[in-house]
Amino acid sequence: MFPDTAGRITDDDTPDVMLGKLRAKLDGREAKTKEWNSLYDGDRPLKYASPEFTDQSGGLFEGFSDNWCKTVPDTVRERLAIVAFHGEDGTPDKEAMRAWRRNHADVEVGLAILDALVVARSHALVWNPSGDASDITFIPSGQAIVDYVPGSRNARRAGLRVWSDGSHEFATLFTRAFNGRPAMAYRRQRTMGGGSWTPRTIGIPTSEKTDLVNPIGEVPLIEIANRARLHGAPQSEIASVAPLQDAVNTLWAHLFTAADFAALPQRVVMGMDKPVKDLIDSATGDIIGEEDVPLGQYSKDRLLWLSRQGASIGQFTAADLTAYLKVIDVAVRHIAAQTRTPPQYLLGEMANIAADALEAAESGLVAKAMDKQLHFGSDVREIMRLEALASGQQKRAASLAMGKVLWRDAQYRSEAQYADALTKYKAIGVPDEALWRMIPGIEPEQVDEWVRLRDAQAAAAASAAATAFAGFGPKDQGDDEEAEPDEEAAA
Repeated sequence: MFPDTAGRITDDDTPDVMLGKLRAKLDGREAKTKEWNSLYDGDRPLKYASPEFTDQSGGLFEGFSDNWCKTVPDTVRERLAIVAFHGEDGTPDKEAMRAWRRNHADVEVGLAILDALVVARSHALVWNPSGDASDITFIPSGQAIVDYVPGSRNARRAGLRVWSDGSHEFATLFTRAFNGRPAMAYRRQRTMGGGSWTPRTIGIPTSEKTDLVNPIGEVPLIEIANRARLHGAPQSEIASVAPLQDAVNTLWAHLFTAADFAALPQRVVMGMDKPVKDLIDSATGDIIGEEDVPLGQYSKDRLLWLSRQGASIGQFTAADLTAYLKVIDVAVRHIAAQTRTPPQYLLGEMANIAADALEAAESGLVAKAMDKQLHFGSDVREIMRLEALASGQQKRAASLAMGKVLWRDAQYRSEAQYADALTKYKAIGVPDEALWRMIPGIEPEQVDEWVRLRDAQAAAAASAAATAFAGFGPKDQGDDEEAEPDEEAAA
């Protein structure tokens, strides 16, 4: 075995040592996770503003954000909807879909994928606490971590899930079967704020063991990763948006400030002293000094009295704010280009766009969504394989491992476009069931119902036809034999 490096777990580590290393690695991700979450929520201070501007504006723009870091991942996630699971033979796995819905995964998987797009990863845990129906739980990035076998991106060596109740922190460490040791689940707890991990006693029966043999036989924690390259960690979808987002926010702040001070023509009084008023002693009535008259009062009253001969009024023209808008427009177009987000999603430019032009504008987003379907589909397929193992169905698990996840079409089309395409597929001999599955939003159960109704309709039509033409067939042979004696008697 290669020598271990600092912080990296090995199969020879004790459970508590392994837990500590994984917890430290999870803590190392916390700062970046918080940053991406803050960007998505629009909580981002001005980054490119000078100290002088910041001092002048104070906290005026503290809560403002023209938030494209939310639009970009939301636009992709809207194109990622799971429709069905197919086994190795290409037929729908109805049991997998029932388990999927039973665990509300059809809803929560969208949240997990969104988390993966925003903070680079989320997680799913497959467990079977009752020995009957398995549970699928989706977990945010800050509460789970998966460690892989060195040299592999898929073979899970260990996994850690952590959570708290406000006073205690809980952890479950999952390890793989190795060197004669079975796959295990170690449950631990400690007080909030640190301390050593101890066997868990809170929330479980006293008669129940703390360390459990994992009946699935594998690490049941799956990382749902937003993958980008072969090497390196998963990446946030808004990593490239953040710098441009900061620039846009700063430009808007400067624009608003310019609009407040220079958007209107500014007037200046020339050849006249600054206006003052006398300070009078209330007791003696004597003038004891003078004080400045606030210039804002003249602007408020829209009145200025020029008392000195030769005084005049000059005017500065209003500032042109379109320069700011042009730069902001370019920055947003850069966001659209780098993230393959259609410009109409960011700029609202969608008036009188032909269908072909709209399809071309969305081609980059569609290709990006299909790529995400491929990578996220691999993780979801692994989740359902573990669900089948947890349910004790090894054969179905093997079929799902070689099967595929069916997603809703990433390309938005009108009903007329779908009808035209399906009609053309029908003309070249594609079966009805295959055509029905291509319709967006149609689930396997509905296709099965259509097949049943079609077969019932065909059977009813065949029965009606048989009844209608029953009198036109050949006569019964028995009737002819009975008629022969009568004919002889008549002769």
